[in-house]
Amino acid sequence: MDQFTSLREKVVIVTGGTRGIGFETVRSFLQNGAKVAMLGSRQETVDHAMALLMEEDHTYPVKGYHPDLHDVEAVQAMLKDVTEKFGSVDILVNNAGVSDATSIYAYDDDHFLDVLKINVDAVFRLSRLVAPVMKEKGKGVIINVSSMVSLYGQRSGSAYPTSKFAVNGMTKSLARELGKDGIRVNAVAPGITSTDMVKALDQTIIQAMAANVPLQRLGEPQDIADAILFLASDMASYITGAVLSVDGGFVG
Repeated sequence: MDQFTSLREKVVIVTGGTRGIGFETVRSFLQNGAKVAMLGSRQETVDHAMALLMEEDHTYPVKGYHPDLHDVEAVQAMLKDVTEKFGSVDILVNNAGVSDATSIYAYDDDHFLDVLKINVDAVFRLSRLVAPVMKEKGKGVIINVSSMVSLYGQRSGSAYPTSKFAVNGMTKSLARELGKDGIRVNAVAPGITSTDMVKALDQTIIQAMAANVPLQRLGEPQDIADAILFLASDMASYITGAVLSVDGGFVG
């Protein structure tokens, strides 16, 4: 639905954009007139997502990429292509990430660091490389996708909330540093969201999860996408350094 008029003609990069929250975010930006670089982990997932988008509207200004987010040269090559195709970068959505539920008794150092590498290092790398492009324009928006567990932790898989606490800290610190350059930095902290992984669970488990949410339902990817678009739009022009909970009231 086209409701964020200030997003028209904006150039957006969305990591983890081929499914779930990321895909709905890509669609929503396109529906509001933005130009989108959709990043995925593999060529086949990018191709599938692109096919779905073209089926919806073959005129969408979207291009798919699958750079290794840990490879600086690959990310730089992607950014070069995006700026050549679309002109610049106005908005970066750092959505790519991995969850984890490993017990402390089963962790090894490599696995713990792998979670941080995906959930923290890639966010910093994209932000570091995009910030100069935004600074040159004197305006830009970076939005990081965190999690409700970044605010209170979880019962196992400590690497995941650790990584999301780090994303929150990075968000607040970059907001302070980049504000003078006209760049706003915020995060959204989704609650339990009805992604493919959650939908695959038994209905009794899903119902029990929803019963613990004050709004009595799970979040939909569109709920999260709407919050991201709001923070990216001019309606949030005086908001920076915020971590916006989008969890149905789960976190008090």
